Amino acid sequence: MSANVRVRFAPAPTGLLHIGNARTALFNYIFAKHYQGTFILRIEDTDVERSTDASTDRILEDLQWLGIFWEEGPESNTAYGPYRQSQRLSLYRDYTERLVREDKVYKCFCSNERLEALRKEQLSKGKMPRYDGRCRSLSEEEIKEIESAGQRPVLRFRVGRGSIVFEDIIHGRMNFDADGIGDFIIIRSDGMAAYNFACVIDDHLMEVSHVIRGEDHLSNTPRQIMIYEALKWRPPIFAHHPLILGPDRSPLSKRHGATAVSQYREEGFLPEALLNYLVLLGWTSPSGEELLSLKTIVEEFSLTALSKSAPIFNRKKLEWLNSLYIRKKEEGRLSELLLPYLKKSGLPIHQADPDRLTQISGVLKENLVTLSQIEEYLGIFFDEKFSFEDGARTILLDFRNRETVHIVLDVLEAFPEITPDTVSPLLSQLGEKTGRRGKDLYAPLRAGITGKTKGPELVKTLPLLGKERIIRRLRMALEIT
Repeated sequence: MSANVRVRFAPAPTGLLHIGNARTALFNYIFAKHYQGTFILRIEDTDVERSTDASTDRILEDLQWLGIFWEEGPESNTAYGPYRQSQRLSLYRDYTERLVREDKVYKCFCSNERLEALRKEQLSKGKMPRYDGRCRSLSEEEIKEIESAGQRPVLRFRVGRGSIVFEDIIHGRMNFDADGIGDFIIIRSDGMAAYNFACVIDDHLMEVSHVIRGEDHLSNTPRQIMIYEALKWRPPIFAHHPLILGPDRSPLSKRHGATAVSQYREEGFLPEALLNYLVLLGWTSPSGEELLSLKTIVEEFSLTALSKSAPIFNRKKLEWLNSLYIRKKEEGRLSELLLPYLKKSGLPIHQADPDRLTQISGVLKENLVTLSQIEEYLGIFFDEKFSFEDGARTILLDFRNRETVHIVLDVLEAFPEITPDTVSPLLSQLGEKTGRRGKDLYAPLRAGITGKTKGPELVKTLPLLGKERIIRRLRMALEIT
């Protein structure tokens, strides 16, 4: 292993951070931490029309929320910077001029219409689309004549013959035929460096030792290696991990549900749960455990142990992991995490007793799959949100259940205050007085007191509600018609 591991995550700020990209960032981060290396965050914002500062800020925020932090990034002032490609244009120009002097690139004036027609023709003949080299041999006079007419060229790299071979940590030996690649663009007509060119310059100057990215970049790697060779630089070590697929085995997309990290954050997934789940997509801990701390993941993780098969995204498993992490949360901390969802519901939370909120969090820990589900249970604990669900109404309209509620009210009128110590004796007494047990007792009791047919354990819920509130709700239940 390289003595100085330096890896990078280089998102384009043209939208939200999707979980596929977050997984790539995570693999880089874990790899760097495993080898006490450096994790770099580089913003690839050369797509001027689509890149935005707002997108950059959101990506940085989502990474930090996940617990992925960088040693070098947009705010850093080091010899390797700047870390935004839009601020590195002079570097790209310098190396472009070098390739021009060495006749390793050439100007191309082919229109988008011609290129699209060429692509369709090649596909119709069963060939891989590639540039046909039409402008490769233009004379200086021809170039001047075309430019004088106002046409702006792109710069294409002169691809040679032979094979491009490299070792991939995950896929092993990779071999690409240069004939199938075609001369590719390194500078666009607006003067901006294309991805493959800017990426090579940045990775080399930032001394990136390993490039860990999705296998959708495999076709870019031979192009980048050719640029490395043209500039007489040594390429980094490559590792291309399989991409996440949806349940139907097509590339994960919006039709499969939420795909952005921010969407999972808003739904109430915990960052440690999402991080834990993402690393399990294609990797298994040697211990066989699935609930893993970041410390354990860093210690055990290996790129060579990543599966070559594309993992299938399973929301149910993510929800299961998230529910486990919620149960592990200390109740005071959980109540803090639930506050935004409580405020969103319109409740006057600023007037709420913090201790009561902590108690509510403790009661609901076993029921929550995501934090946002707190809204489903608000009616149990806050009168402003209380109502009877249809299922609860159906239960309470049953004659036998109404008799049970009447008896419960009589018992409660004479019962002392309901506390954690008295609730079990109360429930035993209710069973004796009503002659009902199990579901026959608890279904009408839950329906009348909480307005729901399911929820947290009544033995934990009743002391939080208090005797007066319970009596008031049971009387409301008897008024249902």
